[in-house]
Amino acid sequence: QVQLVESGGGLVQPGGSLRLSCAASGFTLDYYAIGWFRQAPGKEREEVSCVSSRDGSTYYVDSVKGRFTISRDNAKNTVYLQMNSLKPEDTAVYYCARGRSTRCSLSFYGYDYWGQGTQVTVSS
Repeated sequence: QVQLVESGGGLVQPGGSLRLSCAASGFTLDYYAIGWFRQAPGKEREEVSCVSSRDGSTYYVDSVKGRFTISRDNAKNTVYLQMNSLKPEDTAVYYCARGRSTRCSLSFYGYDYWGQGTQVTVSS
């Protein structure tokens, strides 16, 4: 049974940091890209970052470049999203999702399994 479980969300002040984890089970990360998405109230879900399993290449949406870092630990079957210099506009529910292939996709349809999400709130 394929499962993705996010953790690490919480309340943080502007400028602070959080590290999100996406623990995968029921499949091996070696063969699938993993993406991180977020959805704020009243807004569409957007892809924040992705890491390919083919060559480790990464993608970041412009608004998080230089602040967020995605990484994967295949031995632990876990993908991380290190978020630094957080801003109030980063507030959202963050989801990880399994790609349908080894390569990152910029479309929701490129992902087939989703976690339940973890809340990130950036506020003073």
